[in-house]
Amino acid sequence: MSNIIYLGYYFNVQPLQPAVEILIAELGYAGFESFVETEDGVTAYIQKEEWHANILEDIYILNSDEFEITYTSEEIEQTNWNKEWEKNFNSIIVDGICSVRAPFHDKPNTDFDIVIEPKMSFGTGHHETTHMMIQHILKNDFKNKSVLDMGCGTGVLAILTEMKGAKPIDAIDYDNWCYLNSIENVERNNSQNITVLEGDASLLLGKQYDIVIANINRNILLNDMGTYTKTLNENGVLFLSGFYNSDIPIIEAECNKFNLKHVETLERNNWVALKFEK
Repeated sequence: MSNIIYLGYYFNVQPLQPAVEILIAELGYAGFESFVETEDGVTAYIQKEEWHANILEDIYILNSDEFEITYTSEEIEQTNWNKEWEKNFNSIIVDGICSVRAPFHDKPNTDFDIVIEPKMSFGTGHHETTHMMIQHILKNDFKNKSVLDMGCGTGVLAILTEMKGAKPIDAIDYDNWCYLNSIENVERNNSQNITVLEGDASLLLGKQYDIVIANINRNILLNDMGTYTKTLNENGVLFLSGFYNSDIPIIEAECNKFNLKHVETLERNNWVALKFEK
């Protein structure tokens, strides 16, 4: 199989937030498909065949006076990227009972063992938001619950909900790489009740769930909150993450419009994961 060539953009951002969050959202709409937050900003990747010389022309935040953003770029081969992932990808254990590891890691003695191929999708469990969403899932009842994992990344959260007894489960991501990687990981973990879909909230028309999980950036959550609420069954539960503790008031205000009650907050390094009930 021929290697896909990627371009990597390395953004230095000052101050980091909320600029990094906004930048990732804008780059995603421009065609960048994978992101890694760094101490200095964010690294963004786009397939070379999707790139064009004016790719950053409409990225509004790059011209904002509120932030200082500089960048460099280089060409990267996918195979080299995956080798870098493998060198730096360590297994994790959440709350002593759920492991997230790559196929080349030894199997630990945990109640839930999730095997994720370490590629460019978001959601390996290492990021604070994914870690906290795993904690929420571990603490709550998913037996025979219908679930939506919105912005599924690697599919790790959907896979864990099935291990907790959920069915049926829809896992949705607009990023083609995430969509393909989720399919691969669903098969790798022998999940039988997960349907992986490529797209956005428009796919939710006419669908209903007992539990909705959305680990996406703040602006998308705010934009799609009404859609999530419509899909949520009465007495349903909504788990939200992908934002900072300073964003809680605006997230709460939007949820209150749809009579969603904030019942629990998890926090990790200023990131938060909230639980709401309908």
